Amino acid sequence: MAEASGGLPARRVALALLEAVLCRGELLGRAQAAQAAGLRRLDAADRALAEHIVRTTLRRHGQLGVIVGRFLRRPLPRKACVARAALMMGAAQLLFMRVPAHAAIHTTVQLLKKHPRARHMAGLANAVLRRIAEGGEALAGEVDELENIPRWLRKRWQAAYGEEAVREMARELVREPPLDISLKHPQRADAWAERLGGVVLPTKTVRIEHPVGAVHYLPGYEEGEWWVQDAAAALPVLCMGDVRGLRVADLCAAPGGKTAQLAARGALVTAVDISQGRLQRLRENLLRLKLSAEIVATDVLQWRPAEPYDAVLLDAPCSATGTFRRHPDVLLTKTPEQVAKLVALQRDMLARAAALVRPGGLMVYCVCSLLPEEGEEQAEYFLRAHGDAFERLPVQAEEIGGLAHLIMKEGDVRTLPHLPIGKSRGMDGFFIARFRRRA
Repeated sequence: MAEASGGLPARRVALALLEAVLCRGELLGRAQAAQAAGLRRLDAADRALAEHIVRTTLRRHGQLGVIVGRFLRRPLPRKACVARAALMMGAAQLLFMRVPAHAAIHTTVQLLKKHPRARHMAGLANAVLRRIAEGGEALAGEVDELENIPRWLRKRWQAAYGEEAVREMARELVREPPLDISLKHPQRADAWAERLGGVVLPTKTVRIEHPVGAVHYLPGYEEGEWWVQDAAAALPVLCMGDVRGLRVADLCAAPGGKTAQLAARGALVTAVDISQGRLQRLRENLLRLKLSAEIVATDVLQWRPAEPYDAVLLDAPCSATGTFRRHPDVLLTKTPEQVAKLVALQRDMLARAAALVRPGGLMVYCVCSLLPEEGEEQAEYFLRAHGDAFERLPVQAEEIGGLAHLIMKEGDVRTLPHLPIGKSRGMDGFFIARFRRRA
């Protein structure tokens, strides 16, 4: 990426975002909201530079940690987290963004000189980054991309999917993902793909491999013809079949991609979520799309509607590890302890969702997680606990665009970030299971 105007304001914001994620364990979205004023002050080029630096540093976090460590004479203390983040940010620019050495090194040193907790590390950073500029390129080619996946996650994924699959996922992590959109009128997919310079996937998602500019400037956005939704995230609604005229509860619905899908397909949707802020985004999305749904702001576990529903979709809170292509920060901010708590919550939510389904009705459970304990193991647990009232309803390939390779032998759907989808490649990691309440 070309150097933007001066570049220091962009890098100042980038370091603040990285400090929030790497030092305080915040998700990047929350950090961006906190830095909204600083981001707004940047011009378009500087904002793009800041975002590119942050994404590259997070995607290459493991490799950068190894490389920086090799050029340090002794390990940095834990309290030097800001300096470590700055060194990794500088190394990312030198080795993976091809930023001129003088720009990457000078701006990093200037940022540390002005940081109240890291100014004493500026001299060290200058020396280390100069050594990386001189000898780091060869090392960058030698450090395995698997290093970018935290070890605890890597081990669990390798046990579930095998070494080669995880290696392919690591390759996907360092690539810029495409832009996927869902159409309000999927029958017009070919026309919209031509207009947007995209391709039509087998599920009628339109994929733009190399989007240019802000999403809201693309044709059709302001007119409410489409919304951004990963191809894998669109599959759970497809698994619900023909929903025209059916009463459908969309649980944990915000920000509303699946609610929009259901409404566009003719369902009478009740969207339930505990977050008022996220529900506001859902309302805004529906307004732009000229779609409607009943909106309920409450805790799903406490919700007691007057009547059961024809179908219930539970997109449960999860580790979101399957979304790492667009959100690499999830790999660095989640812990095994957090996952254990989420697994317990998912079990409770599944039991509550099941109570909302009428006899003969459907329930679809999904998570954007690559961890089997949040997906496959949850489905098995649910059937053991509720097998007297529910049965698994296997998904058929024709229901999801003929993508038979995504269907497991039990009939559940498992997407992986590196798998092909039509002539394209890559999608979020999702697990989807479908159950029918016995009549």
